[in-house]
Amino acid sequence: MFMAGLGANFEFDLRRIIALSTLRQLGLMIITISIGLSSLAFFHLLTHALFKALLFICAGGVIHSMGHSKDIRFMGGLSIYIPFTSASLMVSSFALCCMPFLAGFYSRNFILEMFSMRCEYIWFRIYILV
Repeated sequence: MFMAGLGANFEFDLRRIIALSTLRQLGLMIITISIGLSSLAFFHLLTHALFKALLFICAGGVIHSMGHSKDIRFMGGLSIYIPFTSASLMVSSFALCCMPFLAGFYSRNFILEMFSMRCEYIWFRIYILV
């Protein structure tokens, strides 16, 4: 999970950056399933899939408006030309980054709350801190 995040920092393709950011969330879902909270993992899957789909749709709009260029080094100042797409991109990014009062915030914090109630899973607390 750490390597995917590290690899995303050195990518220039917009679609690959979005795809690599999913791997950490998949790891969180697998850990949630492994301790028996499958319904909570499914809720996190649904919220993540909804906002990730919106992020990919907005990325497609940005790529189309850039003349089919996926290189992020040539993107900039697009919020003037495509304001609705830029606003949707920001909302979906904030939801995936667990901004308070958005769906990702409630999903991830509920997972962390359920993990903290179970004292026998101390290894997961160490994983979260690292």
